[in-house]
Amino acid sequence: MKKDELNKKLAVLRENARVIRFKSEGSKSKNVKELSVLRKNIARILTEINRQKVMK
Repeated sequence: MKKDELNKKLAVLRENARVIRFKSEGSKSKNVKELSVLRKNIARILTEINRQKVMK
């Protein structure tokens, strides 16, 4: 993926993580692993962005 595509996907994932984090404040989430999966995906995208910076 190109850098701009990765940045768009990163923004969407961060927003989803924010929503899940604040939604879980009041009640228990049905899918407890959802936030950890989102965090791992965010880390993967950041790793790819940083790898592309080093390659240039």
